[in-house]
Amino acid sequence: MIEKFQEWYEKRHEYQKEYKERTGRKIVGYFCTYAPEEIFYAADVLPVRILGSHEPQDVTEPHIFGMFCPFCRDVLAQGLKNKYDYLDGIMIAQSCLHLRQAFTSWELHKNPGWSYYLPMPNHVQSKRAVPFLVEEYKLLIEKLEELTGKKITNDDLKRGIEIMNRTRRVMKDIYEFRKSDNPPITGTEAMYMACAQFFTDAREFTEVAEQVKEELKTRTLDRDPGKRIMLVGSENDDIEYIKMIETIGERESVGCTVVIEEHCTTTRSFWQEVDTGIDDPLTAIAERYVKRTPCPSKDWPKRSRLDTILDFAKEYNVDGAIVIQQKFCDPHECDIPFVRKHLENNGIPTYFLEFDVTVAAGPFAIRTEAFLETLEAEDDLF
Repeated sequence: MIEKFQEWYEKRHEYQKEYKERTGRKIVGYFCTYAPEEIFYAADVLPVRILGSHEPQDVTEPHIFGMFCPFCRDVLAQGLKNKYDYLDGIMIAQSCLHLRQAFTSWELHKNPGWSYYLPMPNHVQSKRAVPFLVEEYKLLIEKLEELTGKKITNDDLKRGIEIMNRTRRVMKDIYEFRKSDNPPITGTEAMYMACAQFFTDAREFTEVAEQVKEELKTRTLDRDPGKRIMLVGSENDDIEYIKMIETIGERESVGCTVVIEEHCTTTRSFWQEVDTGIDDPLTAIAERYVKRTPCPSKDWPKRSRLDTILDFAKEYNVDGAIVIQQKFCDPHECDIPFVRKHLENNGIPTYFLEFDVTVAAGPFAIRTEAFLETLEAEDDLF
């Protein structure tokens, strides 16, 4: 069943078009993982995350600066090229400046008829963040009711919470298998899983994920796991890159397995559940998004995620961390020196990569191979 994740990833548009025809439900594309999926499921709307194509693009220059991050430009290119022409709406929860501009340009030039900007608080450490977000959620609900003609009740919201909690729970359970000395799931397969969740109905996804969880209990991989690597930093769903570095060992070089990540495509998006012990469902949802592992654009004045990153490194027994910045990504550019210092001060070697998702992954894999050889050389010394 684990191959189903790859199929969903590669055929995301086919799945979503078929889903719409099969269910008659509306689909809204969202640009950032601060979008409250629970509320969309409460409205019987399928939320799908808009990710890039990892292909060279030449259509965004008239719309956003070339010095905006390549991920944002790639995302916008997908809209301008009508790759998501089946969407009934688009939305963003306030994110970085670059992604907000990609959303605004899409909204202006390829608006599917419904669009929404959710003012997600940047100062999530403020005591006013949760009550502010609750009120914003009420306005979002009103707009979703206009889109669907359906009244959203507290019971609907609780149903949405349960759908997403169950999905996040099984994904965390699967990540537990990556702690083993020879993980039964590769980093490539885990990334297919994480991305597939963005593109499919969470209920259908969870059914498959539960089966995968059972299969992993007895699954073994005929490969040397090599160095245990952690990925940290900017949005990164470049599966081709992960596949390349995990097969380096097949070329009689130092191999590796990506055993954990800390970025918004994986753990930052699903690690925390909504607390069902809070009576008011909107407050419970707001608490979850305010207190989840934050994006660097919101992680201030205290850098709270540094300890989370270090805890992951220790729990998954990593040999080194690859710290990735999407080219021109301002929030991570400010954050990365602190991340590297915190890891290295605690004995975790790091390697910095400035990434560009619109170019081939080969050169990045070659540089990663050099880092792996350095880790191997250090082991030989000691």
